[in-house]
Amino acid sequence: MKLFDADWAPSPRRVRIFLAEKGIAVERIQVDIKTGEHLDPDFVGINPQRQIPVLLLDDGTLIDDSLGICRYFEALQPDPPMFGRTPVEIGLIESWLRRIEHDCFQAVAAAFRNKVGVFAGRAVSGEWPPIEQIPAMVERGRTMWTAFADVLDARLEQRRFVAGANFSMADIAALVSIDFGMGTRLPDPREGRPALARWHAEMSARPSAAA
Repeated sequence: MKLFDADWAPSPRRVRIFLAEKGIAVERIQVDIKTGEHLDPDFVGINPQRQIPVLLLDDGTLIDDSLGICRYFEALQPDPPMFGRTPVEIGLIESWLRRIEHDCFQAVAAAFRNKVGVFAGRAVSGEWPPIEQIPAMVERGRTMWTAFADVLDARLEQRRFVAGANFSMADIAALVSIDFGMGTRLPDPREGRPALARWHAEMSARPSAAA
């Protein structure tokens, strides 16, 4: 199998952290998104969605979603479990994964892709006709970003991890989303939010975070 990866992008980083926590090694092929390699016909022939990461299995099966890839490896190697140990943990992790994706990650993506000139005509990633940027989406994304930071800080006031008693995929998704936002120069969510700051420092100190 082969994992098409991009060091700079946030979604591939989710998979790298997950694999590092699992101790799984996979052949990686770098795709340079800064030069638009993911838009080249050769890569589009592999993944028409023009997105990364992509896991290509030996039988030709293509898994082109970061959580889908992690779910695949979770089924292959259940320990340590990243999607929950108990029914309650599984439900909480799934709920928080959806919330993080919608309320935080997509907010960052909206603020970023509707502002940066290189995304003109490609304001939404994926296999779409031209989609123009909407300047108002930048402020909406910033508003959602700040609101989610408040929610996450409150959530972590009496919890070490986002969902359940153990480090999970929810922590991975939240860490990557927070770092993604700060990398695009959104306001630092750790300022004035001690619980979030504590959690972020602990998650960033895990060896897998450098994957």
